[in-house]
Amino acid sequence: DRFLVQIDVPYPDRDTERDILIATTGVAEEEATAVFTADELLAAQTLLRRMPVGDAIVEMILDLVRACRPDDDSAPEVVKSNVSWGPGPRAAQALMLTVRAEALLRGRLVPSAEDVRAMAAPVLTHRMALSFAARARGENLAAVIDQVAASVTQVTAAA
Repeated sequence: DRFLVQIDVPYPDRDTERDILIATTGVAEEEATAVFTADELLAAQTLLRRMPVGDAIVEMILDLVRACRPDDDSAPEVVKSNVSWGPGPRAAQALMLTVRAEALLRGRLVPSAEDVRAMAAPVLTHRMALSFAARARGENLAAVIDQVAASVTQVTAAA
């Protein structure tokens, strides 16, 4: 799903860009090597969806998504004063899947608050928009999301 997360890739340094230039404009072409078979990929997707997610993490995901909506009663002031529109229900779905993947990639079979916090900005950044006033002040959407995620994951994790 190419809309699942937003991953910002910075420009390469000069030496890397030179390597890219040389490697991609010559006669020789690199061949792709398979990492998964189709069946292995489907099995990995099934495993991910079968991973258990505790009620506390489910509630944390819901709290985070809802707190990022400026018109929601649970939205903190940093959201109400900086965000024009917030994430919809698909954001919660994306967080549920990505926190499972994050846990699995870190060698754990159950997602944690750390995983929710790690995936908050990549999942929510392209599902929210700063207000014109916030952009004029030089606010940063990732910083707003990080602040809300830090608050939500600490409060819920302590409960």
